[in-house]
Amino acid sequence: MHKGKGRRQVGDPVLKLLSKGEPVQFRQMLKAFGITRFERPRFEEHLDRLVDKGEIVRLPGRVYALPGGAGGAGVRGRLSIHPDGYGFLAPEEGGDDLFIPKRYLRENMNGDLVEAQVVSSRRDGKREGRVTALIQRGITSVIGRFEAIGKGGRVVPDDPRVQRDLFVAPGDTGGARDGEVVQAMITSYPGEARTLEGRISEVLGKADDPEVEVLTVIKKYELPHVFSKEVLAEAAREPQTVGEEALAGRVDLRQRVTVTIDGETARDFDDAVSVAAEGDAIRLWVSIADVSHYVKEGSALDTEAYLRGTSVYFPDRCIPMLPEELSNGICSLNPAVDRLTMTAEMLFDKAGEMTQARFYPSVIKSAARLTYTIVKKIVVDQDREAMESQPALVPHLKLMEELALRLNAKRAKRGSIDLDLPEPQIVLDLQGETTAIVQSERNLAHRIIEEFMLAANEAVASFLEKTPVPSLYRVHENPDPLKLKDLAEFVFSFGYQLQVEEEKVSPLALQKLLAEVEGKPEERLINEVLLRCMKQARYSAENLGHFGLAATSYTHFTSPIRRYPDLVVHRILRRVLSAAMKGSDKSHLEARLPEVALHTSRRERIAMDAEREMVDLKKMQFMRDKIGEEYDGFITGVASFGLFVELVDLFVEGMVPVATLPVDYWVHNEKGHSLIGQHSRTMYRMADKVRVKVAGVNEARKQVEFAMIGTLEKRPVAPVSGAETYARIPVKGKRPKPRRR
Repeated sequence: MHKGKGRRQVGDPVLKLLSKGEPVQFRQMLKAFGITRFERPRFEEHLDRLVDKGEIVRLPGRVYALPGGAGGAGVRGRLSIHPDGYGFLAPEEGGDDLFIPKRYLRENMNGDLVEAQVVSSRRDGKREGRVTALIQRGITSVIGRFEAIGKGGRVVPDDPRVQRDLFVAPGDTGGARDGEVVQAMITSYPGEARTLEGRISEVLGKADDPEVEVLTVIKKYELPHVFSKEVLAEAAREPQTVGEEALAGRVDLRQRVTVTIDGETARDFDDAVSVAAEGDAIRLWVSIADVSHYVKEGSALDTEAYLRGTSVYFPDRCIPMLPEELSNGICSLNPAVDRLTMTAEMLFDKAGEMTQARFYPSVIKSAARLTYTIVKKIVVDQDREAMESQPALVPHLKLMEELALRLNAKRAKRGSIDLDLPEPQIVLDLQGETTAIVQSERNLAHRIIEEFMLAANEAVASFLEKTPVPSLYRVHENPDPLKLKDLAEFVFSFGYQLQVEEEKVSPLALQKLLAEVEGKPEERLINEVLLRCMKQARYSAENLGHFGLAATSYTHFTSPIRRYPDLVVHRILRRVLSAAMKGSDKSHLEARLPEVALHTSRRERIAMDAEREMVDLKKMQFMRDKIGEEYDGFITGVASFGLFVELVDLFVEGMVPVATLPVDYWVHNEKGHSLIGQHSRTMYRMADKVRVKVAGVNEARKQVEFAMIGTLEKRPVAPVSGAETYARIPVKGKRPKPRRR
């Protein structure tokens, strides 16, 4: 591949014209070279060849320039390649992705770190580029199914983004048998005269073994899942009880009624809460496991925790950030035992405004390990049996309910956006097979803990910012201006106004829009389109605010057992509280925190992708014996190549390929989130209710395929629109998932 700019053709008149440094419009070129109407097609072909070679770039308005100038500067970032062959480059410096056509990716692979040249830009801001240099390969191994061919064979990749099979020479098969899942180390990358080649380094086992399925995802995403002997030895040295020497300098909260509230299957308890009424005000204690007491900076435990960044949760297991001796042992806030914590103590008035806050190291003894189900039965259902089982806790839980409602009302008043989209829960049998897919319950008990954790995170962030001291923030930036413009135009077609000022929108304006559409037929559609406008929350050493929460300052403090950024924030808070933060410490943090933010954000995205793939795999397996059955669903995404449909009862998403729709020339209206038949004017739009039949299960793509039976609601015939774009234009990926705060 080209390791930089291509060699320019000496004497080419176009290059000579552009070498003066100024961009030139197409019509100016025609005039400058005296191109006749008959010569114009050949001249256009010549310009296209120069663009393809990277000699020149095409800018908006059919303007041409030399690379590196007038908007043609190189872009560095990671490639994400779609199974259909085209790709997107995510710029390292941030901003919108750069679309890379398939013809420019012959020698590149998914995950490669590359430099690319922008070759064209549209008026709507979308850019197209070509790869000009490979900086670092994104993958060094391939996971897939081995197919024996003679004495050698090939590995069919589990990841469709790899795009090509890996060939294994005789003697490099590692004893793999036909059909087994293997990991192959790449020995030769694809090139003009080369295929993808490698040697099998590990045989994982049979493809239908649930353990192999999990191991495949672990290997594919390179998730660290085995602790080294050094890390385990450090963990084993930690005591499993709290000694008297550890209590020095801590506030004793063991006499307070403190409880943990978690899911039924949770084993690591990060947070415990306690409340007390003070007149009209309510005091809240949020006590978080003091992981920083046990995991010292620079230790083997710390290095491993940083590498992992986060715990990863699969339907049947957890890959923890810390060894079990810590995550489920001495750090976990188990009931009826002393535990070391960091406490945020806050006082809230009747309006939910925080009037006091202080932070300190503490020791607690949890009075009970409660579940969301039990708390719901007591607080919401007023279940007599549940209330009689915890009589001493009932008044405390009622007070927690009151405070949570105050805090929620306060957040809503300032514009905090709550998009409560349903989440699936996978039900497995003892063999690891999926027996059901149900909607995860989300009740008032969940909201109590969520409101308390949000309040503590915000209070800590505000305190550290005002100190001031370098810290990690959880940031969520304002939606993309172009997407906001499209959203405003889209909702206007339904009769709604969205106020966008200086390419920004206030959270209150979006909240007002959500309230206006609530209960209307278009509610789900507008919610989905709004979700697409949102940027992904991430970690940053710079406080950029949290748009979704309408918070000026926010961090992650409440889950140090399973998130490394929280551990970092705990350490910073401890140093500030003990007056041990020196100038050199601040300089060290200022230098290190940007990399910590980047690394932990990346680890979070990898964990989310792995978790999503595991859930999708279980969903796909559940649908294997449902082929031919019909279900109601709704369209969750529209792309040039088809429709994404989610089944109402099963929370399974699948694809209706555009090729299986009734014979027509289907046009993708990107701004209208619809597919329109050019001749019939039939329209399928996002959020439409439809009836589909399960047509098949594509195991290679881990995708369920549906056939359209028909729509379940009447729509007017689609008008002819200038905003339509032909379906052959690529559109990126699946619909977005709800963001982590």
